[in-house]
Amino acid sequence: MHKTALLFAGQGAQTVGMGKDFADASPTAKTWFDRANEVLGYDLASICFNGPDAELTKTENAQPAIYLVSWVAFELLKQRVPSLEFHATAGLSLGEFTALAAAGALSFEHGLRLVHQRGRFMQEACNATAGAMAAIIGLDEEKTRQVCAEAGVTLANLNCPGQLVISGEATKIERAIALASAAGAKRAVRLAVAGAFHSPLMASAQPKLKAAIDAVPLQAPRVPVISNVTAQPHGQVEDIRALLVQQLTAPVRWEQSMRYLLTHGFTRFIEFGPGTVLSGFMKRIDKAAQIMNVSDAASLEATAKALADQTT
Repeated sequence: MHKTALLFAGQGAQTVGMGKDFADASPTAKTWFDRANEVLGYDLASICFNGPDAELTKTENAQPAIYLVSWVAFELLKQRVPSLEFHATAGLSLGEFTALAAAGALSFEHGLRLVHQRGRFMQEACNATAGAMAAIIGLDEEKTRQVCAEAGVTLANLNCPGQLVISGEATKIERAIALASAAGAKRAVRLAVAGAFHSPLMASAQPKLKAAIDAVPLQAPRVPVISNVTAQPHGQVEDIRALLVQQLTAPVRWEQSMRYLLTHGFTRFIEFGPGTVLSGFMKRIDKAAQIMNVSDAASLEATAKALADQTT
């Protein structure tokens, strides 16, 4: 029997039109989009479906939008495959909140409000600092850490072999890009993001996020949820609260998180949300892992069929 982990997309996966075919084809999906609009008090669904891109990519919209589309994808697969069993969840950055909701640690509504607030707090931190991020392709972790130390920036995402992200002050990121290229990186390119996520420049958002998280009921998840900060399963509820706050300035240990699952016997991974970024990372971490995704109506059908074929 497969041990199955569910993976939830992070910021950057957003694309105008995401979730629209779900809502057009499924009354269940439309209900979730309507509920989200009621919870937030504005038409997030329209921003998902129609954009414009400049509105969708705002951090305070992108984060709840990705959470929402990921959640709808999860609910629709459960509806299509009632026998679906999963044994752990994980999510990239904001996706960790979706992973916790899927595991029953917090409600859909509380998670949606939290990621909306988180996005707003992070945007405020971005506005107060001149931060940036860059992807470093084809340079190992040790050399990338040396580049970070020399440039005075932070290693923000350890996504998969050969794909790391750095974060820090914009002028220092430019220097780090030059240093990484000189050190042999295949590519070192600045990312189109609002600021220096997962770096000390996000520290001003932490007290606000802590207050928001402390006000929300949490309970122990029904299955292990892997923490971005530790690459280990979350523990007690108070530890979950603390790690979600710490996550704002800590590196995302995605590759290490996936290797934890692989070494504990997980062989099937289902990605939820727009795009297939996490599936791409997993292919570079372990080519033998079985990977599926649900990002739109077509991939929902394909994954539901594949799961049905495997249980017959």
